[in-house]
Amino acid sequence: MEIINSIVNRVREDAPVREVRRGIHWTAVVSRRCGLASTMAQGGCDHGEGGGMEGSLTEMTAVELARCCLGGDTAKASIGLAAINSLLDVDPDKYTDVDGLQIVREMGKGKNVSIIGHFPFMDDIAREAKNLWVIEKQPRPGDYPEEKGKDFLPQSDIVVISSTTLINNTLSGILGLCREGSVKMLLGPTTPLSGVLFEYGIDMLAGSVVTEKDVVLRSVSEGATFMQLKMRGGIRFVSMIRNYDDIVRKLAG
Repeated sequence: MEIINSIVNRVREDAPVREVRRGIHWTAVVSRRCGLASTMAQGGCDHGEGGGMEGSLTEMTAVELARCCLGGDTAKASIGLAAINSLLDVDPDKYTDVDGLQIVREMGKGKNVSIIGHFPFMDDIAREAKNLWVIEKQPRPGDYPEEKGKDFLPQSDIVVISSTTLINNTLSGILGLCREGSVKMLLGPTTPLSGVLFEYGIDMLAGSVVTEKDVVLRSVSEGATFMQLKMRGGIRFVSMIRNYDDIVRKLAG
């Protein structure tokens, strides 16, 4: 939880929690703005009774809500990450409005690419990459189980990591397996768009900003999947790159 604590400690301005919604796939917290995170229950499931908390969440500030969710319970961590994302002040007009996987497809031509987590449209990356290894806790056909990460990550030029690894507290271990000089991206709407993550070796952050709160809250309540959330609108992709020239140098080496 060191990484999340570092992000919380750098938050410039706290704000009251105005609303919390916990859908099947997404959790939303509204404070300064609307923040999203993947819904996970204790044990990493998407369903269940985990995450119950005493008292009214809207009686807390967003920082208080984030801190009380950092005890290792993945269900509560979903709420905590959404609370953090509700506080981060990101102007989407200042950053690249492009899907992170599109960036990976372009940068990954002829490279070894590992992706932690299963995302849509990975066939496009597979056609361009030298090797594409998809590593998953619950592998689908063609995926590899998470224990194979120790074999593939040290060989990878680019490592794409689902931001749900911040919820289940596996990000630090994954980063420790990556070889020095590899390019690392944190991907998904759960991603905190905070420069603090660059200090931990992440090169690119590919997340999203909620632009239409009411549309997104309705989608969360109705159990929308990521693709449905994307089609219904109300979110905008945002990609932050630590140092583009450094990434080019790494991939050329």
